[in-house]
Amino acid sequence: MMRIGQGFDVHRFGGPGDGFRLGGAWIPFERTLEAHSDGDVLLHAITDALLGACGLGDIGHHFPDDDPRWRDADSRALLASTQRLAAEHGWQAVNVDATVIAQTPKLAPFIQPMREATAAALDLAVAAVNVKATTSERLGFTGRGEGIAALAVILMEPAAGSR
Repeated sequence: MMRIGQGFDVHRFGGPGDGFRLGGAWIPFERTLEAHSDGDVLLHAITDALLGACGLGDIGHHFPDDDPRWRDADSRALLASTQRLAAEHGWQAVNVDATVIAQTPKLAPFIQPMREATAAALDLAVAAVNVKATTSERLGFTGRGEGIAALAVILMEPAAGSR
């Protein structure tokens, strides 16, 4: 039996800065992302997808934004922790497909580092992680450059020892 989970996350751009984390990669940019943790919308969407596929709730349940333990948390560590939780419940990731929606900055140069960081957090081959970036044709909050969003789908299968 396999399971599919989907996730979504969004954060608004904050004040001036030198960039932000996305998919575990550093994206140089003149603004930051507003968030309780590091604001990595891509890894948050993937974490939610993983939790959903395993029937383990959502990211807000496991890492609530009103808990000071998660202030400025590295989302790579949150995703790796969630992957371990899934393994404890007998699930392992097969592949991830994700889309980042942002008018700016241009993300094409950072796709491979995002794939690599995500694969490492999930203990997957890089080939099992696909990341795409698109704009919203200047429509909506992402199109106006007010923030960034991400969608993710993950396929999970029973872990080797739990079949």
